[in-house]
Amino acid sequence: MMKDVDYNRDKDLAKDFLLNFADPNGEAKYMKILQDVANHKTKAIEVDLEDLFNYKDLDEEFLGRVAENTRRYIGTFADAIDEIIPEPTEAFPDDDHDILMTQRSEEGTENTDGSDPRQRMPAEIKRFYEVYIKASSKGRPFTIREVKASYIGQLVRISGIVTRCSDVKPLMQVVVYTCEECGFEIYQEVTARVFMPLFECPSRRCKLNSTKGNLILQVRASKFLKFQEAKIQELAEHVPKGHIPRTMTVHFRGELTRKVAPGDVVELSGIFLPIPYTGFRAMRAGLVADTYLEAMSVSHFKKKYEEYELRGDEEEQIARLAEDGDIYNKLARSLAPEIYGHEDIKKALLLLLVGAPNRSLKDGMKIRGDIHICLMGDPGVAKSQLLKHIINVAPRGVYTTGRGSSGVGLTAAVQKDPVTSEMVLEGGALVLADMGICAIDEFDKMDESDRTAIHEVMEQQTVSIAKAGITTSLNARTAVLAAANPAWGRYDLRRTPAENINLPPALLSRFDLLWLILDRADMDSDLEMARHVVYVHQNKESPALGFTPLEPSILRAYISAARKLSPCVPRDLEEYIASAYSSIRQDEAKSNAPHSYTTVRTLLSILRISAALARLRFSDTIAQSDVDEALRLMQMSKFSLYSEDRQKAGLDAISDIYSILRDEAARTNRMDVNYAHALNWISRKGYSEAQLKECLEEYAALNVWQIHPNTFDIRFIDA
Repeated sequence: MMKDVDYNRDKDLAKDFLLNFADPNGEAKYMKILQDVANHKTKAIEVDLEDLFNYKDLDEEFLGRVAENTRRYIGTFADAIDEIIPEPTEAFPDDDHDILMTQRSEEGTENTDGSDPRQRMPAEIKRFYEVYIKASSKGRPFTIREVKASYIGQLVRISGIVTRCSDVKPLMQVVVYTCEECGFEIYQEVTARVFMPLFECPSRRCKLNSTKGNLILQVRASKFLKFQEAKIQELAEHVPKGHIPRTMTVHFRGELTRKVAPGDVVELSGIFLPIPYTGFRAMRAGLVADTYLEAMSVSHFKKKYEEYELRGDEEEQIARLAEDGDIYNKLARSLAPEIYGHEDIKKALLLLLVGAPNRSLKDGMKIRGDIHICLMGDPGVAKSQLLKHIINVAPRGVYTTGRGSSGVGLTAAVQKDPVTSEMVLEGGALVLADMGICAIDEFDKMDESDRTAIHEVMEQQTVSIAKAGITTSLNARTAVLAAANPAWGRYDLRRTPAENINLPPALLSRFDLLWLILDRADMDSDLEMARHVVYVHQNKESPALGFTPLEPSILRAYISAARKLSPCVPRDLEEYIASAYSSIRQDEAKSNAPHSYTTVRTLLSILRISAALARLRFSDTIAQSDVDEALRLMQMSKFSLYSEDRQKAGLDAISDIYSILRDEAARTNRMDVNYAHALNWISRKGYSEAQLKECLEEYAALNVWQIHPNTFDIRFIDA
């Protein structure tokens, strides 16, 4: 048999805990919080169950009762706080609430004739703080499926993804009436979602005079709480085979409101409670009640870049990494180390995560900073795996596939809100990925009408809607990462690139980098790849990279630090970028079957990629090396095609390098060529330094040019 619980004794235990609990540094943790509350600096008092567990004078039964009957003990802790809250040590301006309270407490003595508890001022109305009891963070959180009836009334910890949020509305906590006859203030506490208002004055004076005093509700004197309702859904990995994800309603009150947004993956601790249906729904539901979670604390799995606060050890680690000269390569190779090769693609994806700063001009025009990338390639080159990995690393990412998403599912749908039954906008994948990354797989299999929805998002970064009387424009500042197969499933080398790519030029020009990945038979690289795949299969990890790959959390921290910078283009680079852009346009004009569409957007792409590279170096100005790397990446994205063209033209690598150097020297009308420039020119065409050196030696032997023994600079011999 359960023995009766003495709540007064429990209140003393709570008081003792709040007064005497010391954190590891020996400071009175809760008294410090209470002092801040008294000085009106904070409102929330969070009692951590872990602290209660570690308390030196721990009463095991008390801890168990708090965890299993949490709703009641919030009141107990609040009563204890009422008694021990210290006097304010700092002056703060009186607001309406304080003036009302002072007046009430003065009048309170003469107004109560003790007959009716409703005339006594409830403690709730005097409190200017909120008490939350937070579950211990040890052990793994429950999935929604595991929270059964046995947990009702208890404190539980749940993880899931937020699917919808209501607006924040005021919720009545204490209703105050004044009586027209006797002038008394009558109080009524509201504990449920609905309440029956009082119509007759219950005071003794009205009863003696047998006048049914008319009560007037005083909104100004009543107490309201911020209230928000959200729906949380199971994470995909927790759903058993063949089931659909379960959802649960969560109520946020007071200071916990506005903490979550749709699309956030969160861990909540709260009290699992039943709630009967009300009104018309109760008639239809009969005896069935609904359950909900009364939230007590919220923590996000992945913080947004802006909210990222670096811990001490992370700051040191990032400072160390920033000094490392090879950080760009290391970060790129830490992305999906289990996937073999694709080094330049990983570099491009790293730049997509970093992005460039958005520029807003004085007249309100915006230039986007997000980098869009399209991976177009043969089947089996790990495109989808790369997409999935990037979504894991990014703090906010949404993954969709082409056939599985309609135009409405990507932008926004108009739906009827089940709570208020009015028409509301439900954001689609691109709106949910605002300030993050939207990965779209099977991009080529999308319907043409659905694909047009992406055009506006990619350049203007908004989603405009005119449906069902709702005309609005939603923000979708997202970086699009698309993966597609060529028109015939595999790349057909007999046809032109335009036929193979099979996407409209309007869409292609919006991608900063269109990466063509062709799957070629090559003995050496196939052997390496096969060894790599078998190794990963055996050991469930990637082979040694020569350094320890960085954890996704460190990557996120580094990127969040890099995103705070806003690099600009220095004066001396203007001419260099302009000439590089014009030469790309010239090359394209000369070729019979151009590989890409070069527009002014390409120039903006060069600037964006250069700015992302400068951010990675923690630099405030873009250097020439950044622009060269941006041009190299643009060139390398079509590299697999160029190598094919050359084979068709019958030129071997050495002759081709010679012709590139000769053309460039003739264009600039110089006889001397700097080695660094030469290396830059040929690397853009996809050749390596070893091939350049071989070419230099071969043609020096033929006496075409002379080479400086130390710097390797080239001087043409005028024949």
